[in-house]
Amino acid sequence: MSQFEKRFVHDEDLTWETVGEGLRRKIMSYDNNVMMVKVAFEKGAIGSLHSHYHTQISYVESGAFEITIEGKTEVLKQGDTYYIPPHIVHGAVALEAGVLVDVFAPFREDFV
Repeated sequence: MSQFEKRFVHDEDLTWETVGEGLRRKIMSYDNNVMMVKVAFEKGAIGSLHSHYHTQISYVESGAFEITIEGKTEVLKQGDTYYIPPHIVHGAVALEAGVLVDVFAPFREDFV
């Protein structure tokens, strides 16, 4: 069953998709307006600098990351969040293994 507009989602029912070296993701749920995605990073894995037209808010579920937004880099750890407006260049480097929970508006059609 698709995660599209699914009312209840159990993490253990979803499988990880490999999306890069040391990177895996689970699409938790979405509709046309919003999407939640978990991204697991191995230590040293890189979410390359990129931009997209979606608004993004991310939560550090676990681990520690160097997050770069518009050329400024900060270290964020478990419990921290960051906000990325549309079209802003951003990226992440995992200082230790961890998970980011990303929320996009509208949904990332390129992920489904």
